[in-house]
Amino acid sequence: MEKETPPAWVAYVLLPIAPLCWGGNIVLARGVIDILPPVGFAFWRWTLAFCLLLPFAWGRARRDWPQARAGWKTLLVLGITGIAGFNTLLYTAVHTTTAINGALIQTTMPGFIILMSVILLGEKVSLGQLAGAAACVLGAALVVLHGNPATLYRLDFAFGDLLMIVAVVLYAVYSLALSRRPPVHPLSLMLYIFAIGVLGLLPVYLWELACVGGFPVTVPVLLSIGYVALFPSIVAYFCWNRGIDIIGPNLGGLFICLIPLFASMLAIALLGESLRPYHVAGMLMIIAGMFVFSRR
Repeated sequence: MEKETPPAWVAYVLLPIAPLCWGGNIVLARGVIDILPPVGFAFWRWTLAFCLLLPFAWGRARRDWPQARAGWKTLLVLGITGIAGFNTLLYTAVHTTTAINGALIQTTMPGFIILMSVILLGEKVSLGQLAGAAACVLGAALVVLHGNPATLYRLDFAFGDLLMIVAVVLYAVYSLALSRRPPVHPLSLMLYIFAIGVLGLLPVYLWELACVGGFPVTVPVLLSIGYVALFPSIVAYFCWNRGIDIIGPNLGGLFICLIPLFASMLAIALLGESLRPYHVAGMLMIIAGMFVFSRR
């Protein structure tokens, strides 16, 4: 007997929590770039998140093992794209871009989700949905170009902006793969993909240790890792995965567009970053795109 899907309002409550946590994640990552190397930050984030989740998820994960083993390919995609790949690229990107830029570029995700759902899954979307997604992508492009189209011709991009675009593509793949995940409990799913992400990061982390070195074990460092392990990892991923389960990746993916709202407020307050006119224009285009898309 199939479990009854919760009502849509549950998703609308859960999904905004994820971008709130992720907005804090990108601002914190920008704030500790001189202390924590990106791969080490990602590796210890997910290692601690796995350890925190283990006591609560182990029993369910053992019972769900047959289904997980049957769906191992999907779990592998989820772990490599959404856990190892996306976050490591994000932490690398903020070395050469601002937290506000990084957050706004993430809002291209709905466009990539829709494009890939059409190409890879054969889903049908309306003209209005395409227009809404296009507005979101154009709004983010305005930010990448710093409001100046000539930047495109000069190829004068910040390297971090380009890395963020690659990261967004990976997370779009992750969001689509969620719809094909094996039928396991949400906590089991998180435990499996956290483990895959940690194992995927391990060889890269060892390389970083050999080439770059480690980081000082101080109270601020431990608090930073603790925050990203608990809120952007466990809390955000639980809310995101559950919300996507309920209303699907196309509509659910639009909630990513809330990240710049939260991240901008935090970056201005905590990092002293400036909100430029092109940031505001881009954000307005993104909000308009969300509205058009939601009306289908």
